[in-house]
Amino acid sequence: MNHKLDFLKQLAHGLAAQFGSSCEVVIHDLTRQDLEQSIVYIENGHVSNRHTGDGPSGIVLETLRSDPGKIHDRLCYLTRTDDGRILKSSTLYIRDDKGRIVYIFSINYDITTLVAAENSIRALVETDPQTHSDAKSSDSPQKITHNVTELLDLLIEQAVDRVGKPVALMNKDDKIAVVQYLNNAGAFLITKSGDKISSLLGISKFTLYSYMDKH
Repeated sequence: MNHKLDFLKQLAHGLAAQFGSSCEVVIHDLTRQDLEQSIVYIENGHVSNRHTGDGPSGIVLETLRSDPGKIHDRLCYLTRTDDGRILKSSTLYIRDDKGRIVYIFSINYDITTLVAAENSIRALVETDPQTHSDAKSSDSPQKITHNVTELLDLLIEQAVDRVGKPVALMNKDDKIAVVQYLNNAGAFLITKSGDKISSLLGISKFTLYSYMDKH
């Protein structure tokens, strides 16, 4: 397995050198026992302010939670850093001889200045104001997290936003929807996530587990 990781590190270094300091390349090792330190190699980590030994992204949890046979590479989608920079990202799933995903190879290119230039040029050349709304993507960039605590908070925020009302106003069905969203996102793979989520929703751990089993 080490030769595969060595090759990925070589490839990461080459890509970072080819495309410059705006190109971050990250390798997550899914064979490690410690999920909170999934990043084993990173080039140009200043792009997302991450380092070797940092924790998983949402993509990592989603991968661990999913059927490997149904997972495909994700190419050219948008992500967002803490300080609001926009990245063009691609995620490649590296498998072993048995088809199990063992590494995640991610490329994140900072396109913030390019997006700003594109918007400036568009404002100069377009003649129909309607094209502003047409040009916007309906997909908001996914935030890049640095550790499992941030990731869990982000997943909880997404689950609550999906329901569309504050926790204090949620009924049983709303809370079930939150729990099932988090379960599907792999949130319960994070240590002690069940305690935090049950406390947030004002339910017992037993109730939490029963909500996870509902379909």
